[in-house]
Amino acid sequence: MSLLNIAADGGKATRIRLFSLAAPQMRTFHITWFAFFLCFFGWFGIAPMMAVVREDLLLSKAQIGNTIIASVAITIVARLVFGWLCDRIGPRLAYSGLLIFGSIPVMCIGLAQNYETFLLFRLAIGVIGASFVITQYHTSVMFAPNVVGTANATTAGWGNMGGGVTQMAMPLIFAGVLMFGVGEVLGWRIAMVIPGAALLLVGVAYYFLTQDCPQGNYRDLRARGLMPGSAGSKGSFLEAARDPRVWALFVIYGACFGVELTINNIAALYYYDRFELNLATAGIIAGTFGLMNIFARTLGGFFGDKMGIRFGLRGRVMFLGAVLLVEGLALILFSQMATLFLAVGAMIVFSLFVQMSEGATFSVVPFINRKALGSVAGIVGAGGNAGAVAFGFLFRAESLTYADALLIVGVAVMVASSLVLAVRFSPETERAERHALDLALAERAGFAPAAAD
Repeated sequence: MSLLNIAADGGKATRIRLFSLAAPQMRTFHITWFAFFLCFFGWFGIAPMMAVVREDLLLSKAQIGNTIIASVAITIVARLVFGWLCDRIGPRLAYSGLLIFGSIPVMCIGLAQNYETFLLFRLAIGVIGASFVITQYHTSVMFAPNVVGTANATTAGWGNMGGGVTQMAMPLIFAGVLMFGVGEVLGWRIAMVIPGAALLLVGVAYYFLTQDCPQGNYRDLRARGLMPGSAGSKGSFLEAARDPRVWALFVIYGACFGVELTINNIAALYYYDRFELNLATAGIIAGTFGLMNIFARTLGGFFGDKMGIRFGLRGRVMFLGAVLLVEGLALILFSQMATLFLAVGAMIVFSLFVQMSEGATFSVVPFINRKALGSVAGIVGAGGNAGAVAFGFLFRAESLTYADALLIVGVAVMVASSLVLAVRFSPETERAERHALDLALAERAGFAPAAAD
């Protein structure tokens, strides 16, 4: 029996009750998305202030590009490690540790005095990007097949929304700090202490307010003999890594979440330079990209679930391919907009399909390999950051404008959409998942003993 199968035996929520905190499933739902939301503040809090940092530390375009790459590169490794840790020690301990220790470089980035130290701090901060994998793992073990795509997409989407809020809020926090009479050089350094302190507090809260799965914590379940020891997950990473479908989804997620990470890093600077806006206005416009997560990623998971109910696992995959293709087309359109009004409109359409693609991806991930869910989620999640690293090299090139780089990325996304053809399920898996889905639907309709929800 795998670690995940304990949760699969019963207790998974068959519906999402947004305004209830009574059951552990919904407490987990809300604290995971809020923790991920704050991780974006720490991860990308510096991005909307980069115009100030650039002047303070005398950074070149290539150096700024390197810091962008550093902020997402380390997350590739971190997501692989924390996906594996979820299988071994459970999401509660993994998330609490990540938040508490990840808060330190966020609060300390203000100590950077030159390009090299700033680069190292952004590299260290990038580890908190692993929070996404834990978020997806935790909701996957808490929710039944009929709503797991929606739950995954909503917690991730509301968390990703932090990327948009950060673009708007950090310039305001920075301005608030300046009101106390400090200069810009000190102001951006003090401003970054605030998201770091918030991460520390939520890390402590996560430990006390959540549990690993509907039945309790992995440590307690093992002690009672209801779950195999942590050694039972040793082969989970290799099992996931040998599956070509996992690597197809790795690239696909790079083509959607990798794009979102890239836009989070460059959007404010893009609008600041291309349309000659001030820092606050550029941040507000850039923030609308991330704010679409309040519903757009949920739509991807919701329609993924609906396609799964109607057409099975293959339906989920085909929906993913369709929204990814439209994302590429919309990004190409955005790259060609030379007036502010049209650029903002195109960006909103592009943002909708980027985030729907992300939600659709993680409506497929829970069904790839239930015995190695953490490792699958870790590898696929790392693909998002691998994509951001690859795209980051385009945005650091002196020979390319940001608009040229966006055009190239759009074409790459369209090509990546064809990889859904490699994500197939055996007839046996389709039948097993259809049976599990029917049980969840019957339970929700009241024809079976209700699970906690």
